[in-house]
Amino acid sequence: MPNDTVVIDRAGLDRLVDVLREQGYRVIGPQVRDGAIVLDELDSGVRLPAGWGVQTEPGRYRLHRRDDDAVFAHSAGPGSWKQFLHPPRRMVAQFGPDLEAQSVEDTPVRSAFLGVRGCDLTSIAILGKVLGGGTHPDSAFVARRKDLFVVAVNCTEPGGVCFCASMGTGPGVSPGYDLALTERIDSEGHRFLVDVGSEDGAEVLARLTVRRPDAAEVTDARAAVTAAASRMGREMREVDIRTLLRDSRESPHWQDVAARCLTCGNCTMVCPTCFCTTTEDVTDLTGDHAERWEHWSSCFELDFSYLHGGSVRRSGESRYRQWITHKLSTWYDQFDSSGCVGCGRCIAWCPAGIDLTAEVARLDERAREGGDVPHQ
Repeated sequence: MPNDTVVIDRAGLDRLVDVLREQGYRVIGPQVRDGAIVLDELDSGVRLPAGWGVQTEPGRYRLHRRDDDAVFAHSAGPGSWKQFLHPPRRMVAQFGPDLEAQSVEDTPVRSAFLGVRGCDLTSIAILGKVLGGGTHPDSAFVARRKDLFVVAVNCTEPGGVCFCASMGTGPGVSPGYDLALTERIDSEGHRFLVDVGSEDGAEVLARLTVRRPDAAEVTDARAAVTAAASRMGREMREVDIRTLLRDSRESPHWQDVAARCLTCGNCTMVCPTCFCTTTEDVTDLTGDHAERWEHWSSCFELDFSYLHGGSVRRSGESRYRQWITHKLSTWYDQFDSSGCVGCGRCIAWCPAGIDLTAEVARLDERAREGGDVPHQ
């Protein structure tokens, strides 16, 4: 039943993948490929990254072998669940001769996400408000999310760039899951404490071999998640960030950031909540067929702010300021929350190693020192 707690073993995790597939879900989860832990379709639990961990720091991400067979003892990789709910590229329209509109098939496959961390579970909820809410929701996003089955994972080993605890999004998962796992390995074996979050989750769990946890197991699992909060590699400073960014809009510090920023857009591509897109039209050589494609865009692109006559934000400094100000400040005005969930992806995958938590801290220090004299 929902709100129930049971235990499954390592074989039970593999069986969970099989059960979800048997029920018609496309199961997506973490696996090792190309020197990283990526998210992709699972045909069995064998493909899960057992025994792999990651080392992260600004501008650096490396896999390493662990001394145990832990499956979820790794922090966020380059991909997020956004790519399956809000694809990087998709056709939105096509036209025949004389611009006659033709139907575009976009029937989503029912999906199950296995291994969703607290930060990413929050990001899915944020995207639900951004793309699935409002007066004109994105129907394709709504359809993909409608029958989503979520197997969340409580973090017990945060990474070097994680700061979800200071953003209030982890390391424990918030409501919104069907099942939530807490992985434990000790002298008693390899097992997962499973919290049931929905009727669908209870139905799936009924097909597995489970047992009741004893009080010590529950206490140990909860304590491991709580302890992870004190081992975050980063922390967002506790300041009024909205006011800080507003008052620092003319700070000379933006020039320092611009001297390091390559405006490559990596941070927006790996961010689990960045949602901006653009469209392009393509035609065949005969002119008898045309297609309109939507694909991810970035506020770091020079053409992103293009208006008649040219781009509004020509400098790297203005584009970085736009990104961080929207993410941490004006997002509240639009969607009543921060746009950052503390996953740290933008820090690890920035080739220049720019750390937004450090930039906020430096802006705060300058403000406290009274050193932010507007530049000309």
